[in-house]
Amino acid sequence: MLQPNASSPYWNPRIASLSPYTPGEQPRIANLIKLNTNELPYPPSPRVVAAIQQELGEPLRRYPDPEATALREVLARRYRVEPSWVFVGNGSDEVLAFAFQGLLGHSGPVRFPEITYSFYPVYCGLYALPFETTPLDDDFTIDCSALTAPGCGGVVFPNPNAPTGIALPLAEVERIVAAHQGKAVVLVDEAYVDFGSESAVPLTHRYDNLLVVQTFSKSRALAGLRVGFAIGQPPLIEALTRIKDSFNSYPLDRLAQAGAIAALEDEAYFEQTRQAVIAERERLATALAAMGFVVLPSKANFLFARHPSIGGAALAQSLRARAILVRHFAKPERIAPFVRITVGAPEQNDALLAALRAIG
Repeated sequence: MLQPNASSPYWNPRIASLSPYTPGEQPRIANLIKLNTNELPYPPSPRVVAAIQQELGEPLRRYPDPEATALREVLARRYRVEPSWVFVGNGSDEVLAFAFQGLLGHSGPVRFPEITYSFYPVYCGLYALPFETTPLDDDFTIDCSALTAPGCGGVVFPNPNAPTGIALPLAEVERIVAAHQGKAVVLVDEAYVDFGSESAVPLTHRYDNLLVVQTFSKSRALAGLRVGFAIGQPPLIEALTRIKDSFNSYPLDRLAQAGAIAALEDEAYFEQTRQAVIAERERLATALAAMGFVVLPSKANFLFARHPSIGGAALAQSLRARAILVRHFAKPERIAPFVRITVGAPEQNDALLAALRAIG
């Protein structure tokens, strides 16, 4: 547990000044409905469990493949690139961290939206990278013109954005990438892309400054396994590999590699659960709107919504008293009235709606 104002004379001064990322709460509450960390409400593919079981026992005495060759080959086939275009890491957060360290900020400030994934400024603080933020438009859409402006050392943004859930059309993503070609890397964080937006991976064939990062934590139901990956042209991938091999040559264990491969190979299960979440998202958004909520148009597995009369913090606390967790962000002030609601299974969403009606 991080202590307020903690410090030590043995610390690097940069550590004392860090404001670490705060992950979603993982409490132990009986009969909890957990809609705060964007986990899939369905279990992983049965093939994942079977693949992991095959690795248990004697194989665990051996180190895993440091290059995750088989996993990278499966990813390469799925995304129609060569394995040399694929990097895998211990969750997309590690992949992002390596990208910040090796590809961003060395020729100017890292640029990202003001309202976005709150780990980005943490990475900048950890690696002493200057950064600048750009405001969202009035409708909470990313301002593409602000991200295309020259004079930065790289651009990072999620698509769909988090925590708003709003996605940019691929043409707008390409406009940002093209504006910085030959000058700076553009990193598109596609943690939620499988829930309705269009991936920028095909653009990597035309732009050598584009790195696309995805994760198995959301649409593949493997948040507990920690697998993320990046796709880009080989010089970008080589930079990430150099950092990995200078830090930890074995970021993915045998179980993670086996489970991720099995998840990729069960396309039918992936499609079934993905479509189930999309259908529930639309049902939940319609129900919330009928109750007077302002609901932003989401292409993710969550909704960003504002109650007509109750503030975001008070609403989250009232739901918590009913053993329902949603995520509230106090900053920036502009989003403080909202809560982020993970799309759950139908019965979870029904319970949420019933609680909201009881709260008023």
